[in-house]
Amino acid sequence: MIRAAIDNNSGIIVVRELTKRYDERLVLDNVSVAIEKGKTTVIIGRSGCGKTVLMKHMIVLERPSSGEVYFKGQRIDHLSEKQLAEIRRQYGFCFQMSALFDSLTVYENIIFPIQQKQKITDWKAMDELVKGKLAMVGMDGFQQQYPASLSGGQKKRVALARAIALDPEVIMYDEPTTGLDPVRSDIINELILKLKHELHVTSIVVTHDMNSAYKIADRIIMFHNGKIIADGDAEHIRNHPNPTVQEFIHGKVSEAELAALRLGGTRYNTQYSPEDFK
Repeated sequence: MIRAAIDNNSGIIVVRELTKRYDERLVLDNVSVAIEKGKTTVIIGRSGCGKTVLMKHMIVLERPSSGEVYFKGQRIDHLSEKQLAEIRRQYGFCFQMSALFDSLTVYENIIFPIQQKQKITDWKAMDELVKGKLAMVGMDGFQQQYPASLSGGQKKRVALARAIALDPEVIMYDEPTTGLDPVRSDIINELILKLKHELHVTSIVVTHDMNSAYKIADRIIMFHNGKIIADGDAEHIRNHPNPTVQEFIHGKVSEAELAALRLGGTRYNTQYSPEDFK
């Protein structure tokens, strides 16, 4: 699928010619991408290929070695932390391991991002806000529970409620179904779809879960070695001719990697066995 040339207003978030190095290691290699407003963009690829690093640059949790990042037409990668504070208010985050504060109740976890932005004076309104956010994810009634008493799936749902506490325009999900069984994973998928349709948010999802990707994505982008190698809807990705794409989406080891693994069955004189240490 060929996409139109990217300019600063091509999407709600635009990354242009982004390169990221850690010393000599190249993680993102001249990446350009526009995230479409109101759509769900899923980013896939092997571990360490640059998916999460790209997402961090979209909110300037990391700064590029070169290139530019725009939010709603405004360049943001060069802004100060103080200037970024208001922009980040328009993002919600759902972390891989939920990242709830164990010492806080569900209620306190959800109001935490609000307290970072303003002094709460109307607690009745806050009660209603928390109730509404929890109801959206099917967790109303759990306000006074602590995270330790929740299942993994329940923690993810509370994390989602916290992510929407400030009514963000963009929600970022990092491996939202990791560690969940297929049924609980599908609950998270349904909630991602629900929040998109009811709140009209833009969603960016990093995942290895292809069942989830196919269900929730308007668009799937695949990274490999710091570059985008595939970009399109689910049908486009399923039928993509690149063998690296096919190996990933089917969870299949490449022939070259398989040959290297099979070499492990050969014992050379320089190798040791347990008997050598008796």
